[in-house]
Amino acid sequence: MAQANARGEVDLAFRRAVDTFLDTALTPELRAAGQATTGLKSAPWACAAWREKLHVQGWFAPSWPVEHGGAGWSTAQRLYFETASAQRDAPLLQSSGIRTIGPLIIAEGTPSQQARYLPAILNGQHEWCQGFSEPQAGSDLSALSLRAERDGDDFILSGSKLWTSFAQYATHMFLLARCDPGSTGGDGLVFLLVEMDRPGITVNPIRFIDGECETNEVFFDRVRTPAADRVGEIGGGWKTAKRLMAIARSNNTTTGILRRAIRAAERGYLEAGSSDPGLQARLTDLSMRIDMFEALEVHAGAGRIGIDEASATSVLKVMATELHQAITETGLELSPCSDFAQAKYFATRAATIYSGTSEVHRNIVARAIGCP
Repeated sequence: MAQANARGEVDLAFRRAVDTFLDTALTPELRAAGQATTGLKSAPWACAAWREKLHVQGWFAPSWPVEHGGAGWSTAQRLYFETASAQRDAPLLQSSGIRTIGPLIIAEGTPSQQARYLPAILNGQHEWCQGFSEPQAGSDLSALSLRAERDGDDFILSGSKLWTSFAQYATHMFLLARCDPGSTGGDGLVFLLVEMDRPGITVNPIRFIDGECETNEVFFDRVRTPAADRVGEIGGGWKTAKRLMAIARSNNTTTGILRRAIRAAERGYLEAGSSDPGLQARLTDLSMRIDMFEALEVHAGAGRIGIDEASATSVLKVMATELHQAITETGLELSPCSDFAQAKYFATRAATIYSGTSEVHRNIVARAIGCP
């Protein structure tokens, strides 16, 4: 398939291929499921059906290299696909396998790990969740205390993780654990790939104020897992985690998600039958801010922001999550009695907390540009 040109523009052949596929593959049922989505993922049945269609097309992993089963798209191509999908209410897929652990395994995993995990992520056999936050380690992730005690070729895990998104559906978890009991901070950690059906793992869903259970508590009662199932060196897990967090923050809240949110707000505006020019002006302003954010994503993808990659992802994370909240706040004002608008609003309240708070990310950016 043709690539984007040097200016980041997507050619006509690519646009036609995307539009034709979406118009053909998206059934009324899948569109309805996408339109009904309030949280980070559409209904499980819709995600499974849409993932299968994308996998057959070769588009389930748009940014992965072709040699690892991905589409090999540029940032501009991915953004066009996300926008076209949002315009057609395609189901929302937020796969940790595709978005975070897959790219990390491609970058830093062993050949055997790549052969074992990447095909299973693509075909839907493996569904991943992230085990980072703990009861006493949220934004200060380096304060984590989940213990990984070495026993021969295995680690034995004891402790818990908190706010683990979609752990109730996951087959695998990537996590950080403390393998050196005398260590503190980012020292003495190991980054492990753990199967969720190992004896001793218990998952307790946490019900949100909107009624959904997107996050969970996960308990580890002397869970035995192979030491070979790690990325990076034993004791060097913090370095691996920082690489993964940079990947995650860069696609935490994408332009496609923002366009879905503004589309939902505009539907609410039309359904309410409002003619308030002030509200219409706010929607127009939010749409313009999404266009600006999309341009920033393109520049970040090309390394043209002027700061290091990790700090650039912090810029994207802060701007996207705060814009997402602004959109859902406006949507609720437009439709204050709508259960859907309320659910969308509540679903974004934690967006400026997970994957690092906005305050933490502003500090990162401040250091990157030389502020004291």
